[in-house]
Amino acid sequence: MKSNKPLITQENIQEPVNEYVKGRGAQINTQNKFLKNYRVKEHAEGIDDWTEKNEATQYFEDNAKGIVNKVESPDVGMFYSMNPYQGCEHGCIYCYARNSFEYWGYSAGLDFERKIIVKKNAPDLLRKFLLNPKWECVPIGLSGNTDCYQPAEQKFRLTRQLLEICNEFNQPVGLITKNAGMLRDKDLLQEMAKKNLVSVLVSVTSFNEELRRVMEPRTTTGKQRIRLIEEMSKAGVRMGVMIGPMIPGLNEHEMHDILKAASEAGAQFSAYTFIRLNGAIKLLFHDWLYKNFPDRADKVWHMIEASHGGKVNDSEWGRRMRGSGNLAEVVAMQYRKYTRKYGLNHERLDLDCSQFKRPGQQMSMF
Repeated sequence: MKSNKPLITQENIQEPVNEYVKGRGAQINTQNKFLKNYRVKEHAEGIDDWTEKNEATQYFEDNAKGIVNKVESPDVGMFYSMNPYQGCEHGCIYCYARNSFEYWGYSAGLDFERKIIVKKNAPDLLRKFLLNPKWECVPIGLSGNTDCYQPAEQKFRLTRQLLEICNEFNQPVGLITKNAGMLRDKDLLQEMAKKNLVSVLVSVTSFNEELRRVMEPRTTTGKQRIRLIEEMSKAGVRMGVMIGPMIPGLNEHEMHDILKAASEAGAQFSAYTFIRLNGAIKLLFHDWLYKNFPDRADKVWHMIEASHGGKVNDSEWGRRMRGSGNLAEVVAMQYRKYTRKYGLNHERLDLDCSQFKRPGQQMSMF
C-alpha cells in the first residue's frame, strides 16, 4: 500500500516543530492561504528569532461587530449561531473551525489552540441584537464554531452572560460542548429548561483515554462527559449526545458503547458526523495521524478516502457530514440500529419560541 507521508511540504508549513508538542492536537502551523508572506527556517544552526517551544495559551480581547450569525449550511441543523470565542484550546485535531481561524490572520494549526480571541463585548452585542424589533424569534445555536465552554470560559464567563440574557428574553438556545465546565451553569440551564428554552448536545468521541489525549488533548474525559449528561438530565435539562466525528480505524467501533452509556445517563436524542478533512485540516490531520499512529496511518487514511469518493473531503450538501461508500454506510446502519435500540430520537424536540419578550414588553395571553 502506497504511503501518504510526502503530503506535508515546506511550502504548506508555516512553522515546523522538531519535537512532539504534548498537550496540543496540531503539531505544525500550516500556511495561511490568505497571507502572501511566510517564514521558513532553512538551517538548523540559524540564530534568527524562531519559536519552536510549546507556547502558553494567549488571550486576545476583541470588540466584535456582531455576535449572531446566520447559518447557511443545511447540514448543521440550526439557522443562527453565536460564538463568544474564536480559536479553541481543546485542540481537537479534526475540528472544522480551524479553517475559519485563517480569516483572523493566524494558522489553522497550533495558532488555533494557542491564540484565543475573546469577544469581550459579546453580551452587549447579543442584547442589542435581541432588542431589534426585526428579530423574529428562532432558536440560536451556542458553539456553532468553537466550544463555548472551552478553558477560556472559566476565566471570562462570556457564555454565562449570554445565557443570562437569553433567559431574560426567553430566547431559546441550543448548545453543544465537550467540556464538563457546563456544570458551573447548571442553575441557569435548569431555570431555562423549565421554560423549554434550552437543549444540549454533549460531544463524545471516544472512551479510549490514550486516543482522546492526543486527538482532543485539552478536553474533558469521555466518562466525565457522560457524567455531565447524567447530572444535567437529573436537573431537568434535555440532553443529547453527539458522536463524532466517526473515524474508521480509530473510533468508529465505539459507537455502540457511547450511545448505550449516553442513553443510560439520560440522553434523549443524538446526532453523529463522519470524518471529513477540508482545507488545512487535511494537512494537520495527516501530520498528526502519521506521528501518533504510524502502524495504521496508511490504512486509516485510505479508509477516509474510500468514504469520500477517493478524497478525504466531500463538499456536497447532505453528504459531506455522512460520507459515502461501504464504510460510511456501515456506520450509518449502526447508528440507525443503536439509536432505535436505546431510544435516542434523532430529532431534537422543539424549543418554545412563543415566550420571547423584550424587557418591558408584556407577553400576550393568547
